[in-house]
Amino acid sequence: MSISLHGLRGFREISSFDNSLSVRPDGTMLEESGARLRLGLFGQMSATLRGRPVPLPKVRKTRALLAILALAGGRPVLRERIANLLWSKREREQARASLRQCVHELQEFLSQCGLSKLRTGRQHMLLDLDHFWIDAVALAAVNAGRAELVDLTRSSFLEDLAGLDEAFDNWIACEEKRLREDAIAMAGLLLDRQSEPNAIIRAAHRLLDVSPASENGWARLIQAHLDNGERSAAEDSFARCTHALVEHAGRLPAAETAALLHTPSAPPPAALAVASPALRPHSRNRSPGLWLGVARLRTGEDAFGSMLAADIAEAVAANLASFRWLNIIPPANIDENSDASFAAEADLMLDGALQCRHTPGSAPDIRISLRLLDLRAGGEMVWSRRFECKADGASFWQDDLACEIAAQVEPELLQHEARRAARRPVLDASPRELMLRAVPAIFRLVEPDYSEAGLLLARAAAQAPDDAAILGWWAKWHLFLVGQSFAHDPHGACLRAGELAERAVALDPGCARALSIAAHVRSFLLHKDINETISLHERALALNPSLPFAWAVSCLALSYAGHHTDALKHGQRARSLSPFDPHSFFFDAALLVPHFAMRQFEQVVTVGRRAMAINPAMIGPQKGLLSALGHLGRREEAAELLAKMRRQAPNLNLELAMLRSPLSRQEDRDLYESGLRLAGME
Repeated sequence: MSISLHGLRGFREISSFDNSLSVRPDGTMLEESGARLRLGLFGQMSATLRGRPVPLPKVRKTRALLAILALAGGRPVLRERIANLLWSKREREQARASLRQCVHELQEFLSQCGLSKLRTGRQHMLLDLDHFWIDAVALAAVNAGRAELVDLTRSSFLEDLAGLDEAFDNWIACEEKRLREDAIAMAGLLLDRQSEPNAIIRAAHRLLDVSPASENGWARLIQAHLDNGERSAAEDSFARCTHALVEHAGRLPAAETAALLHTPSAPPPAALAVASPALRPHSRNRSPGLWLGVARLRTGEDAFGSMLAADIAEAVAANLASFRWLNIIPPANIDENSDASFAAEADLMLDGALQCRHTPGSAPDIRISLRLLDLRAGGEMVWSRRFECKADGASFWQDDLACEIAAQVEPELLQHEARRAARRPVLDASPRELMLRAVPAIFRLVEPDYSEAGLLLARAAAQAPDDAAILGWWAKWHLFLVGQSFAHDPHGACLRAGELAERAVALDPGCARALSIAAHVRSFLLHKDINETISLHERALALNPSLPFAWAVSCLALSYAGHHTDALKHGQRARSLSPFDPHSFFFDAALLVPHFAMRQFEQVVTVGRRAMAINPAMIGPQKGLLSALGHLGRREEAAELLAKMRRQAPNLNLELAMLRSPLSRQEDRDLYESGLRLAGME
């Protein structure tokens, strides 16, 4: 299969840095002992040169620039991106002038330290990290397993740079969250390596310092105290475990954790045991990909609740099986009375408890608490959520609940597996791992990460040209490439998106994600027959009703055809299925279209602002919002939004906006165009 890079914006610019990139093949940097400059980003930002403190640049924004480039890991960063982070409220030219001053000051600092200067281009800049050691970057190398790096996270991240700019504060918050996840992973690795009780106790305390809701950490701590003969300490640890889980996770400890106190000599329970993937008895015939076990829901002695628990668990497993990249082990195969080898196949386990509360004269209240455990990491809990509803006798309410659960579990699995894949050296990554590494950038829609994601997907497709999941995600990448105005060749990117999506559907006709992408490419990018497109969307939804993306793009297709009332229902279904989805901003973008066509302009503003708050980088909803502001006569807000859009897409104008609009009814197109004109777009 030939691999085309149609529309890969930024590829030439990034390639111009190839000879100066300092990232090692295994993704690591120099060890601290071989580094010339040690840069500390936790607490007060600091630098030491060959063991001696050196003064950092006086201007705080210059120090912030250094931090941004350092955390880029030796990759080029867009000048526009930096300017938007540090001078978000200034005009573009003022921001760029201020950035040039900071670059000059940073160049002087690097020169005084005897380090290579910044590599700068028209659009990007890059910091050569060959002689740097950076604490936050070292923390991301989880395999290092160094306790002192975990301890760093007790201090705030870049605490002396808080308040520089609202956009930069948000960036700090996102980076601090990511680093905290790295610290939890490293602390878990350190705990997994321990076998002696006192060492386990120390390592468990370190993990619980950064992740108080880690039930695996509490279980290992309780067991270690029992192994030491410290019964009272074990009981005290269980009491603190209960308090921590209630406070941080809104649930009680699992029955397996409580059972430790009754069997002090027993090893950790199977669901929480520290297990090495290499030692797990996987079947030789095990299919590739991720294996997820769905356990029966725990219940009390209530007969009605027990019946519901069995039905709902089976329905959740069936809905998750509709996501073709997952291999599902259903509840019947991991029942406590069945062959335990089925459970041993699982990489992760979804389990939980169902409570049924009966009130006289009212339908029973159902509460389901779920958790997702990574068995490869010793049963570490990676996600938990509570679902509540009434067993009111409505038809198929169990199926609706199962759809909702599956819709919220799948993106969590994607993100979790993406984080795991990102910790492996990219040169050793499998095609599926390359795909997973690209997924977070497709959610964020920010350059240059987006271009890098395209390269990862191109490489994955070259290695596995018949993998429908990889081709589907690559088609989705091209889809947003055009929607974001990233493509140098929009028409070529449209054709490529369609080709990839059609190829994915041919390889796997049951893949709802690929089918919905193929249908959306036809309507949104290629403007093909809308009625034919709607039938494809209906097929995708029949294949996987738990896929919020399919509901969102079918909402758009229905609205393009003028069926705005039905479109609204589909858009609302996408949001209700997965309200915390990483692409929830896209669901709002879809909802915005029928609201606009129905002249609900105030609702358009509400939904559009919500989408932009979640992902300011997405251009699609901004155009609909701009037109609504024009119709509402809110000229000042429209002018501010239009200026922002022009910074993101300098070539965007009225002619191009209308050319790309897939609205098929003339009255809808006229309404859209008149609003853009009233808002000042020419």
